[in-house]
Amino acid sequence: MGALTGYRVLDLSRVLAGPWCGQTLADLGAEVIKIERPKGGDDTRAWGPPWMKDSQNKATSEASYYQSTNRGKLSVALNLASAEGQELVRALAASCDVLIENYKAGSLAKYGLDYATLAEINPGLVYCSVTGFGQTGPRAAEPGYDFIIQGIGGLMSITGERDDLPGGGPQKVGVAFSDLMTGLYSTVAIQAALLSREKTGKGQYIDMALLDVQVATLCNQSQNYLASGKPPGRYGNAHANIVPYQVFRASDRDFIIACGNDTQFIALCEAIGLPELPKDPRFAHNAGRVTNREAIVEILSRHFLSGTADEWVGKIHPRGVPVGAINDIARALDEPQVKAREMLVTIPHPLKPDFVTVGSPIKLSSTPVEYLRPAPMLGEHTDVVLKRQLGLDDVRLAELKARGVIEQFGDR
Repeated sequence: MGALTGYRVLDLSRVLAGPWCGQTLADLGAEVIKIERPKGGDDTRAWGPPWMKDSQNKATSEASYYQSTNRGKLSVALNLASAEGQELVRALAASCDVLIENYKAGSLAKYGLDYATLAEINPGLVYCSVTGFGQTGPRAAEPGYDFIIQGIGGLMSITGERDDLPGGGPQKVGVAFSDLMTGLYSTVAIQAALLSREKTGKGQYIDMALLDVQVATLCNQSQNYLASGKPPGRYGNAHANIVPYQVFRASDRDFIIACGNDTQFIALCEAIGLPELPKDPRFAHNAGRVTNREAIVEILSRHFLSGTADEWVGKIHPRGVPVGAINDIARALDEPQVKAREMLVTIPHPLKPDFVTVGSPIKLSSTPVEYLRPAPMLGEHTDVVLKRQLGLDDVRLAELKARGVIEQFGDR
C-alpha cells in the first residue's frame, strides 16, 4: 500500500512538468489516468530517437523520453476536441481526487473542463493548472518553454563560464530544470490541497507557473541581489568566495575539488604531494587564495595533469577533503552508491520484460514506492478505465471508437 493509495488522479498534461508531477503521484501509490489524444498521444511519444528497444533489442516506436516521465499511469486515448470526449472527461473527473492540466491559460473553459465547471460536479476536486507564466499577468496567454523560462527567470545568467574566459557566456542547465522543479512543486501543492480537504471537505484550484518556480529556486542568488543590489554573475565551475573549489583536469578526465577551509587545504596539499604549498603566504588562508586565484589554480592545474582522475580521488578522499570524479551518465548509473540505493529498477513492459528505468528517489519506511507498471502504450487502458469508471459496455465502446472519440491499444 502506497502513501497515496486510494487517491485517483486525472492527468490531462503532456510533455514534462505536468507528467513529472503525475508520475511522482503514481510512484507514491495514486492511480493516475492519463488522457492522450488518439493516434499521436503525448507529444513526447514522438521525441525519438532514442527509442525503447524490445526483447529482441530492436528499436520500437516508444520514445525513451516518454518512458522517463509516465511510468505507473493508465493511458486512455480520447479525443478532447469532441463533445463526446469532453463529456467522458467530465464524467471521469467526477470520481477523481485530482486533475492536472497544462493547457494555455483559460483554454479548457471552452470545453467545459475548467475548474469552475468541474468543481460544480465534484466540489472535492483538487485542480492543478501548470503553465509557463501563470493564469494572471501580462504574459499569461503565452506558451511557456523551459529553455525560454531559464533565460527569462535568471538561471542562465548565473550558469556557464565567465564572459572573459574561453567558452564564456550563458548556458542552460542540461535537463529541463524549470519543468522538473515545477512538477515537483505541483506535487507538493497537490498533497497540501488534499490535506486541506481532509479538514474542509473542499478541493481547490492550484495555479502553477514555470516562471514563478524558476524565480523561487534562484534561492540564495536572488537574495544576494536583494541584499547587495548587485546581480550575481557567472563563475563557471569556480566559486566566487572559496579557492580551490572547482573542476580540475587530470590526465584522462575532469574531477572536482571542493576545499571549504584552510584545514582541508592543508590536507589536500599533503595528499597530492605538495605539502609546502600552504606555507606560501599567498595561499595560507582562503582570503589569500581568492586574491591569488590565478596563481594557485595554475599550480594545481599543472600538477593534476600528472595523474588520472581516479588516482587523485583515491588519494584525496581518505583525507576528508570533498572530491569526486565527473561522471558521464553511464558512469553515474554504474556508481556503487547509486546501485546500493536501488535507483535502477526493472519494470516488465509489454515489449520488453526486463525493461530498466531510473526509479524514484523517495524512500519511505512504511509506505515505500512501488513500481506497478511502466509508461503505458497509447490507449492501453481505454476500455478497462471507461468500463470500470463509467460503466460503458462493449457496444458503447465500439460506437465511440467508430466515431474516433476513443482508441484502445491493439484495435488499430
